Amino acid sequence: MATLVRTFAFAIIAAFAVGSARATEVPPPFALKSISVELPTSDRTFPYGPGVAVMDANCLICHSAGMVLNQPALSKTAWDGIVHKMVKVYKAPIEEADIATIVDYLTATKGAK
Repeated sequence: MATLVRTFAFAIIAAFAVGSARATEVPPPFALKSISVELPTSDRTFPYGPGVAVMDANCLICHSAGMVLNQPALSKTAWDGIVHKMVKVYKAPIEEADIATIVDYLTATKGAK
């Protein structure tokens, strides 16, 4: 019986030793790998009209004109929601004073008819 108790005690001690050794193992650091991403280019520009300079100054920071102009025709309310989402959610650096001009331009250019 004493041998059985010693064997059992040894097994418990060995289990703790293995478990604590695993707990202190440091996983290998992950490696960052550089990749090359080719973004599409566009030679399209925003059509001339009231607010085009504000569009160029604000929207071309993140989007090509072609990407914006390929969007479906939307209502003024929808464009307003999208522009506000760009500012609030995606942190677009658009001044509050420029939002109405952008919405008006998008509505005139890509508004639902």
